[in-house]
Amino acid sequence: MTKQSFAGAAVLGAMLGMLCGVPAAAQTSVAPDNSKMNQSDRSAAAVTADQAKNDRADREIMKQIRTSILENKALSTYAHNIKIIAQHGKVTLKGPVHSEGERNVIEADAIGVAGAGNVTDQIMVMGDRSPK
Repeated sequence: MTKQSFAGAAVLGAMLGMLCGVPAAAQTSVAPDNSKMNQSDRSAAAVTADQAKNDRADREIMKQIRTSILENKALSTYAHNIKIIAQHGKVTLKGPVHSEGERNVIEADAIGVAGAGNVTDQIMVMGDRSPK
């Protein structure tokens, strides 16, 4: 690639970023890395999404909880992406959220679907990381 074509590609990338509403600083930053978040799932005893059961009742539980969470537009993207794992009617919630309030809302939604005593909350509160 020549210097001229490289410069043209950089300008094109910046223009596309501006059109999509991506700040210039974010265009050149390092890609996100969730490796630290996933380290906790390396334990053999850890409950992971691939262990969710494929029976109709568990799929329905996961669907109802996910729908309830996604319908709540006050929750952050992190909260909308919580892992919901159902195994024989028991639900495990995993992943990061921005606040204790988000954690409480998600847990209440899950309890509303699966019932009290059937929800294990492994959600991590990461603090508010929204731009100020």
